[in-house]
Amino acid sequence: MKQFKSLADWRACRASLNLPLGFVPTMGALHAGHLSLLQHSTAENAYTVASIYVNPTQFNKPEDLNTYPRTLEQDLALLESAGVDAVLMPTYDQLYPDGFRFQVTETELSKRFCGAHRPGHFTGVLSVVLKLLNLVAPSRAYFGEKDYQQLLLIRGMAAAFHLPVDIIGCTTMRESDGLAMSSRNLRLNPEQRKLAPELYRSISTARDGATAIAALEQAGFTVDYVEDFTEGGMSRRLAAASLGEVRLIDNVPLT
Repeated sequence: MKQFKSLADWRACRASLNLPLGFVPTMGALHAGHLSLLQHSTAENAYTVASIYVNPTQFNKPEDLNTYPRTLEQDLALLESAGVDAVLMPTYDQLYPDGFRFQVTETELSKRFCGAHRPGHFTGVLSVVLKLLNLVAPSRAYFGEKDYQQLLLIRGMAAAFHLPVDIIGCTTMRESDGLAMSSRNLRLNPEQRKLAPELYRSISTARDGATAIAALEQAGFTVDYVEDFTEGGMSRRLAAASLGEVRLIDNVPLT
């Protein structure tokens, strides 16, 4: 597995590649959910690239950026074992030579759900993903359905800017008790970890969002939202709730 910390070195490598390329962007602290994305990519493409970059522009709270788990050595070992061909690890100055003066902003969906509670979050996400897609120039890029709002926004951005890439959504991977796999789960203390699966149980079984919110608040969560959302004939129940300082998100399809 080749490791690239220099974008100039990566560009030179990319210019020599003329084959189907899959891309999995990450912020590190990798888990089995990321592994499933990598498995999709290695199965469907001749060459797979991953990136590890904790993107500061998508954190609306500095303390969240400071406490985000960083496990680089383990991450690199997992990527190599998964058959990844190359990993990009750029710096802020390389990705944002403009100091983030130029930004990608979406004006509708990004203002709802997580966007209503995390001002500027999706502007940071869309900006860095557009940069990475331009740098990697993949045939396909893979994102988890756990971040369903993010998936829809990235897919919409790719279409709006005529990017020649397929944005592939992959099924949410869960722990045995139903908790959606997330790097943030590493920050849960034992008591919070025991309670965390209630988020999935509540949104899966409640007859509506208000009922789920009541159940979660009674269990000890601080709830940002539980709402049903339909787009393109597909309906989902989206949720975000916190245990202490750890914010969890999840969603389930509605039939």
